[in-house]
Amino acid sequence: MSSTRASRRAVLTSAAAVMTGALLLTACGSDDDSSVAADSSTSATRTITDAQGRKVTVPAEPQKVVALSEPTLDAALALGIEPVGATAGRGQTGVSTYLADKASKAEVVATVAEADMEKLATLQPDLILLDETTGAKGELAKLQAIAPTVVTAKLNEDWKVAFTATADALNKKEQGERILSDFDADVAATKEKLGANAGAVVSVIRWQDNAPSVVGKGKGHVGSTLSALGLDRPTDQQGESSGHSEPVSLEKLTTIDGDWLFFGTLADKTDGAKAYAEAQKVPNFSNLEAEKQGHVVVIQGSAWNSAGGPLAARIVLDDVTTALTG
Repeated sequence: MSSTRASRRAVLTSAAAVMTGALLLTACGSDDDSSVAADSSTSATRTITDAQGRKVTVPAEPQKVVALSEPTLDAALALGIEPVGATAGRGQTGVSTYLADKASKAEVVATVAEADMEKLATLQPDLILLDETTGAKGELAKLQAIAPTVVTAKLNEDWKVAFTATADALNKKEQGERILSDFDADVAATKEKLGANAGAVVSVIRWQDNAPSVVGKGKGHVGSTLSALGLDRPTDQQGESSGHSEPVSLEKLTTIDGDWLFFGTLADKTDGAKAYAEAQKVPNFSNLEAEKQGHVVVIQGSAWNSAGGPLAARIVLDDVTTALTG
C-alpha cells in the first residue's frame, strides 16, 4: 500500500514539473517581444567593485532600491530613482526634510545608527546602497543575504567621488557626470559674482540644545562647495572633522564668527528660525561680527547639516549665491 502511495506521489510530482516547464516554455516562446525584452532587461546583471574592494553583482536596471545612508538617498533621488526603502534623516523620524517631497513613497527602514532588517527584508529589494556614514555598514553579511549590497564610499570621502560611485552602482554614470558638470559650471558662475565677498570667511554651525556645533568641514558637500567658491572658513572650521559635528562651548562663541554665519538646526528653516531667536538671547551672540552686520543666514539645516549629495550641495550653492551675490 505504501509503495502504491509513493508511486502516486512520484507521478504527481513529475506531472507538476512537466506543467511548470510547459508554462515556462510557453512564456519564453511568447510572440510579445516587449514582454521578453522587459524580462531580459530586469534579469541582466553587472559586476562592480565597491568602496571596500568587494566584487558585487548588481542588477543592470535595479527596480527596487533601498538607500541606507543620507548620501545614497540624495544621490538616487538626484538621478531620478525613488528608493522603496530609505534612512531617516539625522535627528529626524522621516527622511531628511529637504528630500521629503522627492522620497514621499519610500518607507523608512533605517536610522543613521542601524537598519531594521525585518522591515528591509519585507520590501524585497534588488539592490541595497549605503556608505560608511551609517552604522549599517557593520551588517554587510546580513544585508547581502537580502539583496546585492554596495558600499559606495568610505567615511569622509569626497562627496563627488561618493556620488559617482552611487551613479555607477545604479548604472547611471553618464547622467551623474552631467549633474556634476552642471553643478561645477554654476559654482564657477557664482564665484565670478561674489564681488566684495570674494574670499569672505564663512562659518557654518548647527544650533542644538541652546549651543552651537561646527559642521560642514572637510570634503563633504558643504566644505568642498565653499572651498570651490574661494571662500575661507574660521580657523576652528578648517581641516577634517573629528566627527559629524563638533560642539562649541559658549565660552568660545567667538570661534564661530565670520564675515557670514550660516545658521541652522537638523530640520527645516522654520525650526532654524526658532533656534536663531534662542541664540540671540545668549550672552555675547550679539557681539559676533556676523550678527552685527546682519550677515546671519538661517538655512535649511537638513540639507546643510547632514551628510548629503548633489541635491544638498545645490541647496548650499543656492543659499550662498543668494546671500553673497544679492
